[in-house]
Amino acid sequence: MKNLAKSLLDNEEVSAIVNVKHRDIFSVLGIHKHPTAGGLIVRAFLPEALSVEVIETKTNALVAELSQVNQAGLFEGKLGRKRNVFDYRLRVVYKNETVIVDDPYRYPSLLKSEDLYLFCEGTHEQTYQWMGSHEKAVDNVKGTHFVVWAPDASRVSVVGDFNFWDGRHHVMRKHPGSGVWEIFLPNVSADASYKYEISDKHEQIQPLKADPYTFSMQLAPETASKVIQNSAYQWQDAKWMSERDSSSNHYHGAVSIYEVHLGSWKRNADNRADNSHSPSYLTYRELAEQLVPYVVEMGFTHLQLMPVSEYPFDGSWGYQPIGLFAPTARFGSAEDFKYFVDCCHSAGIGLLLDWVPGHFPTDEHGTGKFDGSCLYEHEDLRKGFHPDWKTLIYNYGRSEVQSYLLSNAIYWLDQYHIDGLRVDAVASMLYLDYSREAGEWLPNVHGGRENLEAIDVLQKVNTRSYAKHPGVMMIAEESTAWPGVSKPVDGGGLGFGFKWNMGWMNDTLKYMERDPIYRQHHHSEMTFGLVYSFSENFVLPISHDEVVHGKGSLLNKMPGDDWQKFANLRAYYGFMWTHPGKKLLFMGCEFAQRAEWNHDQSLDWHLLEHDSHKGMQTLIKDLNHTYRNIPALHELDCDGSGFEWLDSQNSAQSILVYLRKGQAGTAPALVVVNLTPTSYENFSVGVPQPGFYRECLNTDSSIYGGSNVGNSGGVNSVNEAYAGQANKVSLSVPPLATMIFELQQND
Repeated sequence: MKNLAKSLLDNEEVSAIVNVKHRDIFSVLGIHKHPTAGGLIVRAFLPEALSVEVIETKTNALVAELSQVNQAGLFEGKLGRKRNVFDYRLRVVYKNETVIVDDPYRYPSLLKSEDLYLFCEGTHEQTYQWMGSHEKAVDNVKGTHFVVWAPDASRVSVVGDFNFWDGRHHVMRKHPGSGVWEIFLPNVSADASYKYEISDKHEQIQPLKADPYTFSMQLAPETASKVIQNSAYQWQDAKWMSERDSSSNHYHGAVSIYEVHLGSWKRNADNRADNSHSPSYLTYRELAEQLVPYVVEMGFTHLQLMPVSEYPFDGSWGYQPIGLFAPTARFGSAEDFKYFVDCCHSAGIGLLLDWVPGHFPTDEHGTGKFDGSCLYEHEDLRKGFHPDWKTLIYNYGRSEVQSYLLSNAIYWLDQYHIDGLRVDAVASMLYLDYSREAGEWLPNVHGGRENLEAIDVLQKVNTRSYAKHPGVMMIAEESTAWPGVSKPVDGGGLGFGFKWNMGWMNDTLKYMERDPIYRQHHHSEMTFGLVYSFSENFVLPISHDEVVHGKGSLLNKMPGDDWQKFANLRAYYGFMWTHPGKKLLFMGCEFAQRAEWNHDQSLDWHLLEHDSHKGMQTLIKDLNHTYRNIPALHELDCDGSGFEWLDSQNSAQSILVYLRKGQAGTAPALVVVNLTPTSYENFSVGVPQPGFYRECLNTDSSIYGGSNVGNSGGVNSVNEAYAGQANKVSLSVPPLATMIFELQQND
């Protein structure tokens, strides 16, 4: 056994170092003033090392050989006549190699006190700029700065391939006031995989944890975080971003959203030769080449992606994320995703993301029990565990968690130029008793069931997002009657721009599933939505949720034979595109996919070989263009003055007649919806204004697969009072169809 020198530290402190239990490792490792004799000493803990020398960086000269003071690998030594701290490296001899390394313990803290303060206040909206892992150069030495929040930890070490996943190396510096830990590791660079080894307050080592602020992760099922290169991406969308934030008014503009799950929209026919991605997924760059032009061709204004934040389980569709700041590696790199966004913008398409701040999974490498305590989640299961999804719920009342979620929302808008966030499962955040029986939930400080802390987070996220990026869309998936979801925060609302109209969707689909014979008895299911249509700024959502879990496809919800199924669905789409509210349609619904959505395979694109499916796709394309080209169909989507019933009471024939109106000087649009298989000739409709009513779209047209009953391009009104209106038009009304007319006023 090698003779050991005596350390300047007492035995207790030496033991703490070598057993990785020292509470302030930077106070003993690295370069320090000699405690008694003046001058400098260097101390290094390098397990398995045989000898260590200090080399001056500037001159490459040997300064001193350190003495080994503990068999576990603790070395220290006085640096001769050196009096002032200087840059140095360590020459370390191991059994099979000699290496020269930069000592991470010679670097000071790189954090700013104001960042830590705002983080702990819950108001820091850009924590991603310094939390997580960041490549940087310190004293001309390139490396990576790691920062993580773990206040209850007794020790945090960065582990990875660069240190053999050995937590004895690279113990981090703790900032006691904030619970934040940091270390700068020289020569650790992009693509390095890493996790945190955390010892809890009882000095029990936890399962290795991924970085909550990681910007990249290994491809599932691997779970490590990855250091990414500082972005050199050159954005090409300056014009888009400027115009979006200076002139966008989504309330008065046409908004038609195509919802997509990237992993199953379309897949490669052939397996890949490399292992960088799933054998059949399209990459972000391939999606930019195929999906974006398709969205443009179909006439949609926006693309909405189901969650792209990294998630371990494919079957969660992204709704159980672990890497909130990391675009999933399934489809490529962060730079590839930026390219995809850029391509959307260059094509004139806005990109929305699903965002999941309501819960997170229990996977042991995730944020649950992160430092051995309930750090990100609420410690009381009545507030911290979701009974439906068996997931953990964020502790919204904890300031650091507020900064985490706020920063994540801003991150996607800032760093990826995302045009808006659709916030998932808002109702589960708003109510403390959501999906809980009596006795299974805790009331708020006022005794109520409102989750006041979650409300504060949502309001803060919306307020800050709109303040930084006025042109974005913040959309709530909220399924209850909570008031003011899309009203401003200063008016008592949650501050969203829009809310999904779940009531409209449920009522109208229920109606459409009925046999037309019985529809007359349920007429209100199609009209009731107009009672509250302008109480919020609504999006009409036909989302992925309506075509999974045994619900069947939209086509198979429709009654009748195959022709009637298609006709019903075409009529419904016509009704939806002319109803007040912005539009959202899930992929595959545009060509009447017959099967339920399956995330494990591509959509059934071969169906487009059939005229009926091709006709449906053509209809959606034409509906989008009609909706965009006729101002009356979109300008007052969120204003009651943009809609007028002409006949809402014709339940016997299951016919709806209404006007859509735009801003002053805009020609109105007349809409007639027939929801039975009966056609009518000389069907009278009272209209307020005289003129020629041009037939802009008829879902019964033969080009869509219909019977081609129509009005030969339009009809002239006659000056004859009818149904309380001053004028009348006589129409041919096709079976199971929606017709859209635009008034061309007479000279």
